[in-house]
Amino acid sequence: MNATIPYMPLLPAEPAGPWRLVRDGHAVGRALYERHYSAKPDRTSKLFVRPGEKMVLLTPDRLALFVWSKQQFSDDGQVGVNCAVFRNEGPQLSSTLLLQAEQFAWKRWPGERLYTYVNPKKIKPNTNPGYCFKCAGWKACGFSGKGYLILEKHP
Repeated sequence: MNATIPYMPLLPAEPAGPWRLVRDGHAVGRALYERHYSAKPDRTSKLFVRPGEKMVLLTPDRLALFVWSKQQFSDDGQVGVNCAVFRNEGPQLSSTLLLQAEQFAWKRWPGERLYTYVNPKKIKPNTNPGYCFKCAGWKACGFSGKGYLILEKHP
């Protein structure tokens, strides 16, 4: 583990799988977030998830981060639980991690639609943006006003 990142304990896993619940602001989670293409570079707060209902997941090896966010209002009218950040720097298949993270979301928000935005310009290679989501059964359902691919999954 990187000596410059302070140790913060992981909360127990629930319901199962490789994910552990952590708090917004977890030092390792924030470090992973800062390497995600959607990270805001001038962020001064230790918290990295926008306000609202949220769930931050981290793998025990601290190599993958997943953030679920449920907002009361959406600028573009999307409804459901948003995968706000998914970053995998570890050896596990991203699609497998995604399937297991879905169980956490549906346990907390039963019956809700899951959705995410993928910026095709930031994905390399960008021949198949959202590939790991598609492998996990997510379907493309349009584009946002910013040109991001919107993927969704229903329970």
